[in-house]
Amino acid sequence: MSSDRPPYSAPPPIRGLRWAGLTLLLVAAVVLVNGLLTRHTQAAHLRDRAAAQALPTVVIIHPADSAASASLDLPGRIEAHARAPIYARVSGYLKRWVADIGTPVKAGQLLAEIETPDLDQQLVQARAELVTAQSNAALAASTAKRWQALLTTDSVSRQEADEKAGDLAAKQSVVNALQANVERVLALKHFTRIEAPFDGVVTARQTDVGALISVGGAPGSELFVVSDTRRLRVYVGVPQAAVAAIHQGTTAQLNVPERPGKSYRATVQSLSHAISAGSGSMLVQLAVDNTQGELLPGGFATVRFPMPAASGVLAVPPSALMTGKDGLRVATLDAHDKVVLKPVTLSRDLGATIELSSGLAPDDRVIESPPDGLETGDAVLVAAGTAPAPHKAGP
Repeated sequence: MSSDRPPYSAPPPIRGLRWAGLTLLLVAAVVLVNGLLTRHTQAAHLRDRAAAQALPTVVIIHPADSAASASLDLPGRIEAHARAPIYARVSGYLKRWVADIGTPVKAGQLLAEIETPDLDQQLVQARAELVTAQSNAALAASTAKRWQALLTTDSVSRQEADEKAGDLAAKQSVVNALQANVERVLALKHFTRIEAPFDGVVTARQTDVGALISVGGAPGSELFVVSDTRRLRVYVGVPQAAVAAIHQGTTAQLNVPERPGKSYRATVQSLSHAISAGSGSMLVQLAVDNTQGELLPGGFATVRFPMPAASGVLAVPPSALMTGKDGLRVATLDAHDKVVLKPVTLSRDLGATIELSSGLAPDDRVIESPPDGLETGDAVLVAAGTAPAPHKAGP
């Protein structure tokens, strides 16, 4: 007889189940150990990276021989050899101008004319007063002459004759005074023509036709400025430590920003022979030829003075110096890239470089711009491409 029940199957053996469980446990253990090792390795890498980033990165240089830095670069101010601001000497209205800025002019050349109606009337009045005084003086002269003739015949007293002579002298003095007044007004009339005082260039024009002109002399009220730019003066403040190397006739190199790569020769003309208390420098005046008109008055320039090289002196940039309570020091590195702070003695400040007379050796590795808080024994990272460590012979 048939049945709907499935056929009987025997249960799997217990040994197979045990091997499957052990396999799973072994795989889980391998995965767990691998994860722990990976995390440990990553944590070590992070610690190393954080420690490396905590160290400051520095640029290393070697001290230079002072002979290679025997120059002093200073800022200078360029001025025209002669500069004349031209003010109005009479009041009136500007009638016309004939020279604009940039116009080359000769001495005595007309720049502008001023119309002076008030001054014209003063001249007419002065001349009329002079004619009246001359008529009075002529009458007094004839009267005095007649009284002198009457005095010889005793027709008048000497007192009366002397009075007439005195009246003549007084009226002649009035004539002289009025004549001087006419000449004064005529001299003022000459100032209605504004003329160039010397050969040069008009560097400023601050008026126009019809402008009201007043007698002036205050800065900013000049009508024209004429400058002689064929030669220029250059003024430089030389630090006290370098004044002994500068004297009359010293030549210097002049550079201006508007003409890069081109230098001009300047010669020391005079020195102030005094140190300014405010700046600690001495004013030096140089002369430079400008016949080509390439240099502009009023501009700024860099003046390079040649300086005598000092023996046994090393030079470093100003950024390498550290100033603190322990004095002037320089940060160097030893063979293990550890910081060593060395006290140094300043010889001369040449602007772009600082000369040191003691404290450094030519093969020292100097930190160019040491970070704040750097101390002896600190570890640093040396930037790639900087000065290598000095070679030391082995035993």
